[in-house]
Amino acid sequence: MKQPTNRVFSGVQPTGNLHLGNYLGAIRNFVGLQDTHECIYCVVDLHAITVWQDPRELAANTREVAAAYIAAGIDPEKHIIFNQSKVAAHAELAWVLNCVARMGWLNRMTQFKDKAGKDREKASVGLYAYPVLMAADILVYRATHVPVGEDQKQHLELARDVAQKFNNDFADTGAKDFFPLPEPIIMGPATRVMSLRDGTKKMSKSDPSDYSRITLKDTADDIALKIRKAQTDPEPLPETVDGLEGRAGADNLVGIYAALAGQTKAEVLAEFGGKQFGVFKPALAELAVAKLSPITSEMKRMMENDQGYIDAVLEKGAERARAIADPIYRHVREIVGFI
Repeated sequence: MKQPTNRVFSGVQPTGNLHLGNYLGAIRNFVGLQDTHECIYCVVDLHAITVWQDPRELAANTREVAAAYIAAGIDPEKHIIFNQSKVAAHAELAWVLNCVARMGWLNRMTQFKDKAGKDREKASVGLYAYPVLMAADILVYRATHVPVGEDQKQHLELARDVAQKFNNDFADTGAKDFFPLPEPIIMGPATRVMSLRDGTKKMSKSDPSDYSRITLKDTADDIALKIRKAQTDPEPLPETVDGLEGRAGADNLVGIYAALAGQTKAEVLAEFGGKQFGVFKPALAELAVAKLSPITSEMKRMMENDQGYIDAVLEKGAERARAIADPIYRHVREIVGFI
């Protein structure tokens, strides 16, 4: 079976309220990879149900993520957009890889500890085994590259460990080098966007304050208000990046501006260093509105008037995804010894 050399896989969970962190940390980067890679982009609805989801909201949120992909500029004719649950090979390979992965590896996953909290005995088995399903998502396409945020690097390292162990365990039955060891792609500034109310915490839909995040449903007025209220300090912006150290709110806003403008933090500070936030925040709001409004408007149009198109994109994408994944999983079955 021919090994791909430039295949990207990644996905976004349909848990509602897509925000600026989702866009800058993931979706925008997906768009940028279209010209250089073969891209497979998934709405990971199987991952979403590791915590309980209202079925109607899950369906709506799945369409919303697909709409965001398309509105942001991913071409569903050239690349693949689909939802994970439509391709059974994800879950089937995940079981095989559950039997390859080791408990000790999963016990080291910090994200489970963070999400499960203190009462881990009540967390779902799916939440615990989430990284193995993520490995299956990647490996079922034999993807070579995965765009990831800093918080997913540990999961990608686990995917590499699982791939290597599978290759070693079944080397005698044709698995030597069967799965590639996927490489991370971490692109540009602001891969980790922080809360507008607390620059030490990641921007999250679960934050009780709506002012902590800019969502892809926000109006221009909403965006301007949230940036105006964003956490800062009384000092002017520094003139060098080193001057952002210990100033989490300022660092976050400069990082957001840099990411939206396609600049480095140093370039942003070359323009705004020494100026007060009363000057910088309106400039950031204007930039954010200019970049996000076309996406939010197109998402709204599709969600309100063209859900049939979204569903057709997902169905066609799933057919194309199955055409890649099913032969790979059939080969896995032969390697493992299933008849």
